[in-house]
Amino acid sequence: MKTFLKGGRCPIRDILSRLGDKWSLLILTTLHANGVMRFSDIQKSIGDISQRMLTVTLRSLEADGLITRKVYAQIPPKVEYAFLRPVRD
Repeated sequence: MKTFLKGGRCPIRDILSRLGDKWSLLILTTLHANGVMRFSDIQKSIGDISQRMLTVTLRSLEADGLITRKVYAQIPPKVEYAFLRPVRD
């Protein structure tokens, strides 16, 4: 019998805990709907997210491989974020 108890290894719980927070789903939905966006555009689109929380959540989503971050070497620095679409065969 398969169980989904909190103490055991459960991939569904891992996914829900990662995406179940308030900001991750909003950021992923925003990037999916709008395509490539800059930090300030994401913040304006969501509205009530603080700069710190947006930074932390973007870093976490990037580390998990759910979004991409591209930095352009220019002055002022330009950074773009995009929803990472799954590769299809």
